[in-house]
Amino acid sequence: MTGPTTTRGRLLLTFGLTGAVALFLATVPLHRDWFDLSVYYGTVGHWLHDGGRIYDYTTPGADGTAYGFTYPPFAALCMLPMALVSWPGAITICLLLNLAASAAVLYWLTGSLVRRHARHPWFGFTVVACLFALLEPVRDTFSFGQVNLVLLALVLFDARLLATGRGRYAGFGIGLAAAIKLTPAIFIIHLLVTGRRRAAGTAAATAAAATLLAAWVAPTPSRDYWTEDLWDTDRIGVAAYVSNQSWRGMLARLVDPVPPSGAVWALGALAVLAVWAHRVRRAAAARDEAAGFALTGVAACLVSPITWVHHLVWLIPALTVLADTALRPGTPPARRRRLLSTAVAVYVILCSSVVWLWRLHPTGLDGFLGGNAYVWICLGLLLTLPVRAPDVAVSPPPRRTDVGRDTPERHPRRTC
Repeated sequence: MTGPTTTRGRLLLTFGLTGAVALFLATVPLHRDWFDLSVYYGTVGHWLHDGGRIYDYTTPGADGTAYGFTYPPFAALCMLPMALVSWPGAITICLLLNLAASAAVLYWLTGSLVRRHARHPWFGFTVVACLFALLEPVRDTFSFGQVNLVLLALVLFDARLLATGRGRYAGFGIGLAAAIKLTPAIFIIHLLVTGRRRAAGTAAATAAAATLLAAWVAPTPSRDYWTEDLWDTDRIGVAAYVSNQSWRGMLARLVDPVPPSGAVWALGALAVLAVWAHRVRRAAAARDEAAGFALTGVAACLVSPITWVHHLVWLIPALTVLADTALRPGTPPARRRRLLSTAVAVYVILCSSVVWLWRLHPTGLDGFLGGNAYVWICLGLLLTLPVRAPDVAVSPPPRRTDVGRDTPERHPRRTC
């Protein structure tokens, strides 16, 4: 990653690249008009100002379906300050949070990669940020006003603590993310599977404390959510819709309009989790935290009943693992070419919005292949994402003072 040889050349390329990306984002992709943010904003306003129930508020979507708040009550509690500002103020807060989360995610995932291969890190980070902004899950997270990037940043905060030998402090980020949305709870299981019992306990306790706080502040909505609304899958959306790029979404499109078999979905989910558990234990044994957390994000996308396209920000860590492994010194040239080709292909598809070609008719062989493109990417990453040996792993060995109950070195049999 050498780039232009002069400062002026780098500045010109920086302005040109950022301008082209900004023009593309402003004109080509469909903007989602902050729809999800409007649901959050309307929900907390209905709750605070009108005394209404959190899960009674709905907003009609473009397809005529009524969409309501689907997250646990603690998420509504976190969003409550939005009820005190105007709609433009809520949009501004959402943008600032997503920008801050994006900066943290990019720094944690690509910082060492950029510093290792770019003569001028500021230029390297500019290129990486532009590539990041073009990803469809990132674009949709911003334009829907979603929370995915914030949750990813919380989880990666704990991953960084574990990777840098500070595992004794890990767990709070994952716990908060799991209290806001259920999908990140798989990272608590990740900590258990890889022998990080202390971090898993911290994460579980944090999630429980946040949930109990929400129950104390809003007892009726909490009771409604955990006893009724959580199990009402129709509140989330239509499983067969092409944006649902999970294992269940693929099954639903295959048999639509008949509901997919719960037994078939469960068997497939169990198979995914079995492969995932085997691979993350290997990653933990190799002290490759980056690969372990990336594999968990991939598995989360597959086993979740609903994985909208904007949820696929959980695949970004896997993309960086592919690129980092390919560019590491000592990687054989043939393997480097194969990994880089894979990374580029996955990146291009995740930028392409290709699945929307089958939005109206996700049938036939072409619909099965193209309409589930992101599902195939997830399956491929789950099976083939490289796990690096200790001498080439991204993560350094834990500091000796931090080796304890929540690190795999004390329990080698649990991570083989």
